[in-house]
Order: sequence, then structure tokens, then C-alpha cells
Amino acid sequence: MKKVMLKTTLSLAVTLASSQIFASGFALNEQSVSGMGTGFAGRSSSADDASTVFGNPAGMARLEGQQITGGFAVIDASTDIKDGRGSISGTNKGDMVPFTAVPMGFYTNKLNDQWAVGFGVYAPFGLVTDYESSFQGRGFGSKSEVKVVTLQPTVSYAFNDRVSIGFGPTINRISGTLESDIRLTPNPLAGAGDNNVKIKGNDTALGFNIGVLVQATDTTRVGLTYHSQVKYKLDGHTAITASSDPFTAARLKSDRYDASLKIDTPESYDLSVTQELSDAWKVYAGTTWTRWSRLKDITIENKGVTGPTNSALFSTITEEQNWHDTWAYAIGTSYQLNKQWVLRTGLTWDQSPTNNENRSPRIPTGDRTIFSLGAGYAVNDNLVIDVAYSYLKEESVKVNDSKPALGSYYSSKYENSANGFAVGATYKF
Repeated sequence: MKKVMLKTTLSLAVTLASSQIFASGFALNEQSVSGMGTGFAGRSSSADDASTVFGNPAGMARLEGQQITGGFAVIDASTDIKDGRGSISGTNKGDMVPFTAVPMGFYTNKLNDQWAVGFGVYAPFGLVTDYESSFQGRGFGSKSEVKVVTLQPTVSYAFNDRVSIGFGPTINRISGTLESDIRLTPNPLAGAGDNNVKIKGNDTALGFNIGVLVQATDTTRVGLTYHSQVKYKLDGHTAITASSDPFTAARLKSDRYDASLKIDTPESYDLSVTQELSDAWKVYAGTTWTRWSRLKDITIENKGVTGPTNSALFSTITEEQNWHDTWAYAIGTSYQLNKQWVLRTGLTWDQSPTNNENRSPRIPTGDRTIFSLGAGYAVNDNLVIDVAYSYLKEESVKVNDSKPALGSYYSSKYENSANGFAVGATYKF
């Protein structure tokens, strides 16, 4: 079967709902509102509320009684596309990430001095991009909407008041839709000869999270968390809708094929430190390493493809990614203003796994810097309300994509920024 390098970044077929914006690649950070306030600097060591089920399952040993933590984050992203050039005419409006909410929810129960159990539902990855119908680069990705929902039952064990461990298997459900519009021959007229390619698929796969938490001194706590690789095989279909353009109609036919795609989400290690400076002040520092280099290329196999043009283009769709491993670094602080209020802030620097050669309009991101603010308000002894805000600014990046077999190309410069808002609550009983 002939392979055509469509370069449509089908790595999106492993994600949830909006915003590659606040973590590298297509990972999401929004699993904790309190953590967002400090830039997630103490994600593995803070254990402030039940969201530690994700951040570090060993942290459940530090939480008393039963706790429920829930909330959501919303992302308002902005993209400027400059210097757009391509083999077809079209627009470059940008702002292709819709305003979308990312929810999360967690429960913990400390059974005794040693054992605690918990449960979480959250989104570990996520992306939606939806360009205007006349987007000049639509041949390299016009719309991507993919969802992953993770369920995590969790258990932790405290060896003593200094050291605890935690483990949680993850059940991950994935589904999504990817669209592109391609041309069989260059045509400068917007929309003339466009052929729509829509790919849908879903799967359920297992993974796990494991962590250790150490109270190194009376004022210093260190945490390490490992989030495992998850292997997916998405089954679905590819639908081809051919243009009514006379040249296209003579060569390409509309059809629908069974499709499959194998892809893995990467493992990551998160190490962080929480340091108490006084009764009021805490500082946090953390780093995360993610093995994005697993994403070398992505291949979609379509069954039952007939016709010379359809077979050549759609029997096997292969794209190169060649992503690289990434590091993220964060530092943050919190200040206990009084019994009711705690104030937070943080700064994060996060690498992008993409490269200049294979970057496409679906994930046109570069290295980013994120500034965060947050606050927690204790309504009473049982209820705490948390809010957070983050501002992200990315380095400008270039997209240079081409399909030699189709005689098409697209290049442009992307400048991305985003505002993130989150609100949540923790109830103790």
C-alpha cells in the first residue's frame, strides 16, 4: 500500500477537550484548582486537597477523614497567524481554539493511620482546534476534536508519619474526530475542488499512576509521581466526501472505510518540593519530564479502499511527528493571610515537543511561559473555595507544511497566548 505523508498531526487522536495551551504537546495540567494557583510547582509534594489523587496518590495519607474536591477550568486562547502563504487561497483568522471547560473531580477517605483510598475523574490530555471553513491551511488540518476521560481508583499506604506510597490504575476512554480538506490539483480558488477527509475513532485502555511522598524534615516535603504510558488502538472509520469539481469527480469517489490507529500517550515523571518557611509562607518548586519522543509517526490503516486514486491516497495514511522529550520547570509560593484566606502565585516554563520541520496547523505551539495567581477561602472548617488565573505567552513559531504528492503547501507564523480561569471547592466530612 502506498503511503502518503499527509502531516495532519493525528496525535490529537488521544486527547480530551481544549487547550494544548497549558502543558506541553497535547497534555493538560488542569487537574487541580489549588495547584493551578502556584503554577503546579508543588504538584507531587503539596497534598493540599483530594486532587492529590492525580498529583501524587501517596499524598492521600496526609488528608484527614473524607474529602471531595471538584471544579473546572476554562481556557480563552488567542492566536495571530501572520505571513500566511499557500498553494490555495484562503483566510488566516486564527483563534481556532474555542472557549471550553475542563472539569475534574476527586474523593479521598483515610481509613486509618496507614491506609487511605480515593477516586478521581479528570482529563490528562486535551485539544480542540476548529478553523474557519476558508482557512488557507485547511489541507493540513481544518478541525480536531478528541476526548479522553480517565477514571482512577486509588490506594495509599503510610509506613510511618514520614513516608507514604500510593498507586492507582487508570481507565482511559478515548474518542475523537479529525478533519482536513485536500486538493488533487492546485486550484487558487478558495473552496474549488476541496475534498473532505473525516476520521473518527475510539478505544479504552489501561494505565497507572504511582507516587511516593517523603517528609524529609519537619518543614520540607518531597514528592515523586510517575504517570504511565498508555497504549491505544483506535477503531473507527474514514469518510471521504469528494468535490463536485469535474476533474476531481473523474478520479476520486466519495466512500467510507473501516479505520484503525495505534498510538501511545507518553509516560512522565513529576518531582517537586514543598518548603515551609514560616507558619504563613510556603514555597514550591517542581519539574516534569515527559517522554514525547515516543511519537515518531502516526499511521492510519483503512480497509477495503478501491479505485486507483482512493487507494493511492487513503489505503494507508502516514504522518511524521518526530517529537522530542520535554522538561517543564515551575516555582511558586503561598501565603496564609489569615484563618480564612490563602494567597498563591507561580511561574512555569514549559518546553514544546514539536520541531520546525514537522509542525502542523493542528498543534502549532512553541515553548511557553505561564504566570499564575490563586486564592483559597475557608468558608468554614469543612468547606474551602479555590480560584485561580493563569496567563500564558508562547514564543512565536513557524509552520512549513507540504504535500508533494498533491502539489500543495502552507506556511505561516503563529503567535499564541491564553488566559485560564478556574474555580473549585473542597468539602471535608
